[in-house]
Amino acid sequence: MKCTLMAFVLAAFCGLPAICQEPAPVYRVTVVQHNLDAVNYQYGAGPTKVDFRGTVLLPTAKGDATVDPRKGSTGINAKFEGLASPQRFGQEYLSYVLWAITPDGAPHNLGEIVPNGSDKAHLPVTTNLQTFALMVTAEPYGAVRHPSDLVVLENQVRPDTVGSLQPVQVKTELMPRGQYTWNVPASQAAVVASARKVPLSQYRATLELYEAQNALGIARADGAQKYAPDVYSRAQQELQEAQQLHASAGGKDSVVQHARAATEIAEDARIIAGRRRDEDAVIAARKGTEEAQQAKLRAEATAQKEKERADSAQAQAQLDQAARVRAEMDANAARAREQAAEMAAAAKPTPPPVVVQVAPNDENAAAKAERERLLERLDTIIVTRDTPQGLDATVSDGDFNGAGLRPEAAGSLIQLAAVLNAHPGLRVSVEGNSATPAGADLAGRRAETVAAALIRDGVPGEQISTQNLGDSRLIVSDDTTQGRIENRRVEIVISGRPIGALPVWDQTYSLSLNRK
Repeated sequence: MKCTLMAFVLAAFCGLPAICQEPAPVYRVTVVQHNLDAVNYQYGAGPTKVDFRGTVLLPTAKGDATVDPRKGSTGINAKFEGLASPQRFGQEYLSYVLWAITPDGAPHNLGEIVPNGSDKAHLPVTTNLQTFALMVTAEPYGAVRHPSDLVVLENQVRPDTVGSLQPVQVKTELMPRGQYTWNVPASQAAVVASARKVPLSQYRATLELYEAQNALGIARADGAQKYAPDVYSRAQQELQEAQQLHASAGGKDSVVQHARAATEIAEDARIIAGRRRDEDAVIAARKGTEEAQQAKLRAEATAQKEKERADSAQAQAQLDQAARVRAEMDANAARAREQAAEMAAAAKPTPPPVVVQVAPNDENAAAKAERERLLERLDTIIVTRDTPQGLDATVSDGDFNGAGLRPEAAGSLIQLAAVLNAHPGLRVSVEGNSATPAGADLAGRRAETVAAALIRDGVPGEQISTQNLGDSRLIVSDDTTQGRIENRRVEIVISGRPIGALPVWDQTYSLSLNRK
C-alpha cells in the first residue's frame, strides 16, 4: 500500500505519522437528488442556523453554518470538524469545496475549505442567492466549476432553522458532474516522504502549489495544450513563478497568490478546451453529413446521366428503325410511280392538271421528338418552358441567397447538368434578369454563379454563354412585390441542332407540285 501525497503534507504540518488508507467508494449524486433540501431563508428574519452531517464517505465529519439573509446578499459563516485528508478518496483529491445548490440543481462554488491540524475548518462567505442547499465535496483543487461525485457533507435543517424547505431537483444540464482523468504519479507522492514540520503559512503555500499542479495536469489531460494553448501557457507561467518563489523562500502570500492564479487559469483552459473540442466534434459531424449528402447527389447525378444515355441510345435506335421503314416505303412508292408512269406513257392519256399540294415537312421529326423528350425531362428538375429561343429553364429569386445559390437549387443544377451532358451539341445561354435598373448588377452576378455551377458540374465551358438583360425583359408588371419577385430570375436557355429550332407546338410546311 502506498501513502498519498496529502497524507505526508498533513503529517509534516501536524507532526503526526502519515496514515495510509484504502480509497473509499465513490458516493454518487443520488445524495443530492434524494436527501438534500434547499432552504428559502427569510429576509429580515435575522440569522439562523443549519447543521452539516457527514455522508457515508465521511461519517465522522460534521459542522454547522450561521446563515444571515441581508439586503442584496446572504452571509454564511460555516464551521466544520472531522475533515480527514481528502486524499483518502484518491491521490488527485487535495481539497474540499463548499457549494450552494439552487432548487433546480445549479451549483455555486462558495469557497475552498482548508482544515487545520485538528481536522477543523472555518469558512465565512457571502452569496447573492436566497434559496439554496449547502454541501461539501472533495475536489482536486479549489477553483473547480462543477462538483465531483464525492459528496462528504450536506446541510441538515434544524428544528429552529428559520425558512421554508424546497427539495433539490437536480437537472443534469444545470449540474454536470466534474470529470477528472489525471492521477498524481506515485513518484510525486513520495517526494515529501521525509517532510519536516512546517508552520501553517508554509503548509498553505505548499497545498496551493499541489492544487495548481493538479489543475494543470487535469487541464492537460483534457486537451488544453491543443485547444486552449494561450490560456494554458499563462497558467504554466503562474505556476513557474509560484514554484520559483517557493524555492527561493519568497513571501508565502506571493506563492499562494501565483499558485491560485495558476489553478484558476488552468480551470479556465480546461473548460475552454472542452467547449472547443465539442465544437470540433460538431463541425466534423456536420462536415461528414454534408460530404455524404454531396456524394449522394453526385451518385444520383451519375446514375441519372447513365439513364439518360441509355434512354438516348434507345431513342436513337427507334429513330434509325423509323428511318429505315420510311426509306423502304419511299423506295416502294418510287417504284410504283415508275410503273404508273410507264403505263401512262403506253396509254398516252391526257396530261392531268397541275395541283399544288401542301404537305408537312418531316425533315426535323427526329429533332422535334428529341426536343419534346428533353423538355419533359428538364421540367421534372426545374420549371422549363418551350420557347422560340429554346428550352427556357428558370432559376427563381427564391433559389438564391444574395448572389449565391441555395443548397436545393445547387442540387437541381447538378441534375440539370447531367441531362445536358447526355445531349452533346447543345448551346446554353444563362441570362440574368432584374425587376429594376438598380438590380442589374445582382442579376449579372447571379447569372455568373449559375454558369459557374453548370461548368463545375461537368458542362463544357465553350457551350455556355452569359448575358445580363437587367430589367429589359419583364414578364409581369413590377408594380407589386410579387411581380418584382417573379421578374428577378435567371433563365437557362437551351438550344442547338439536336433539338431543332422550333418549339414542339409549332410546325413548318413545304410546297410541292404534284401532277395528277
